Amino acid sequence: MKRCPQCQRLETDDALVYCRADGSPLVLEESAVSEIETSLLPNAPTSPGSQRSTGPTTALPQQDLPRTTRDLDKRDGGSSSAALHRPHVASTRNSIIAGVLGIVLMTALGVGSYLKYGRSDKQINSIAVMPFINESGNQDVEYLSDGMTETLISSLSQIPNLSVKARSTVFFYKGKETTPKKIGEDLGVQAVLLGRVAERGDDLRLSLELVNTETQNVLWSDTYNRKPSELVSLQSEVVRDVSSKLKAKLSGVDAAKVGKTYTDNAEAYQLYLKGKYFWNKRTGESLKQAAQLYRQAIDKDPNYALAYSGLAETYVLFSSYDVSPANDSMPQAKAAALRALEIDDSLAEAHTALAFYLSNYEWDRVNSEKEYRRAIELKPNYSTAHHWFAADLSNVRRFDDSLAEFRRAEELDPLSPIIGTNLGDTLVYAHRYDEAIAQYKRTLLRNPDFAYAHRALGWAYGLSGNYPEAIAETRRSFELNKSSSAKGYLGLWLAKSGKRDEALQLLSELKQESASGYVQSYTFALIYLGLGDKEQALDWLVKEVSGHSEVSNQLAVAPELAELRSTSRFQELLKQMNLPQ
Repeated sequence: MKRCPQCQRLETDDALVYCRADGSPLVLEESAVSEIETSLLPNAPTSPGSQRSTGPTTALPQQDLPRTTRDLDKRDGGSSSAALHRPHVASTRNSIIAGVLGIVLMTALGVGSYLKYGRSDKQINSIAVMPFINESGNQDVEYLSDGMTETLISSLSQIPNLSVKARSTVFFYKGKETTPKKIGEDLGVQAVLLGRVAERGDDLRLSLELVNTETQNVLWSDTYNRKPSELVSLQSEVVRDVSSKLKAKLSGVDAAKVGKTYTDNAEAYQLYLKGKYFWNKRTGESLKQAAQLYRQAIDKDPNYALAYSGLAETYVLFSSYDVSPANDSMPQAKAAALRALEIDDSLAEAHTALAFYLSNYEWDRVNSEKEYRRAIELKPNYSTAHHWFAADLSNVRRFDDSLAEFRRAEELDPLSPIIGTNLGDTLVYAHRYDEAIAQYKRTLLRNPDFAYAHRALGWAYGLSGNYPEAIAETRRSFELNKSSSAKGYLGLWLAKSGKRDEALQLLSELKQESASGYVQSYTFALIYLGLGDKEQALDWLVKEVSGHSEVSNQLAVAPELAELRSTSRFQELLKQMNLPQ
């Protein structure tokens, strides 16, 4: 039997450690101590002086609980016996009772500490690796803090049954004042990993803290001091240390995946991190920089599979970001992806890039799906695989499957602006315009300067017949990112609303731009559609398909093309691309 020293609640269940009323550690009731005495000292004297009192129990005050066996030894000289009202029990007996009681109390304290300070023995099942802070005082090495963050996210994502929030979600918090508790509430994670990176000359310092988001207590911290030339081994060491602190139970195969480095060349690794840094900026210019840096990494290490994979993931986006025609960039994407898989067939990122290439360039829908599913099998937490697969499913009108994949991608990367926007795109393709508008607005609430979301919101407004809002949002998109694609949609809505002169002016500007740079043929088709010239629109769509661009894969679902779908020329294009009629 036990009693709470705070509220005096009596508990008859001896298995309980804490009071069910206020959570305080329970102490033994005197009747329980008497039973312990009897069982341990069967020959103890039974004189009146040694009999238990039937009066009220006097519990040990909580602030006087012994913390160590040394404290118990000190109290054994008299204070503990006075507290228990047993002046006639022999000193040996007092020692045994005090020892037993101390064990019980220390167990209670240990469990209490376990519960209060983060349950450090419990496996953590969800984590957010927050953007490492660059303390170098040099913006030029920002790639290092960002790259180390992303590498750690990628490695930890290999741990089975561990939910790791994706890069674009955690980078939403970069530079913002917040707390681990708020992040835990926002993202639904049990822990956050915080880091600080400082590179000064030939010294690299990394400080890490693993924090319980509920209690905000530090579960583990460490500092690593290395040379930049030891960056590869440092990353491997950090991944190993963090996974052990998460109490992750890894098989030999899983441990190998988590600790994989892909290169031993520190220079190649740093070039890869720089490439990833620019790839994540997602502008035409930054993608060109990323490709150049990946190629430099490959020059340093010709067997660097991850650099080939990064190069493939970059080339597949070139036509989408008006960098170059797909006929120029997509074959290079295929070569890079296949080389990556030749070196390491277990690389989910390379399977994802190859899947994107197969569906968007070769129009091989069947093998593309196989590659996506293989990537997801290898790395279930890879949000990009779910994201790109979802977009391709949408293009073939598998809207329910697409939305399911988008929901999974959003679960892994809940604050990603591009995933949130593309989810809205699928709703548009399904003609669920009101839902799409609400989705785009949710994305813009978190990312008010995300140009593509403004263009998409304008698209949904225009398809709903709200041309003033469509024009306003598309103009805003162009202000944020002066892409030729935005001009095409702006020209469509201007023409639809009767402002033909302005639409014709945009058409003229686009033709001038195409003389010196790449402009998607789809952009011209949009404006001709707005002007009511269906034949010219079809001519430009034929050019788009002949160029195998990514945007041409939307022909079967894009609502703005509805008036062309019944024409034989359009039907032939769909058949050519293995798209539903």
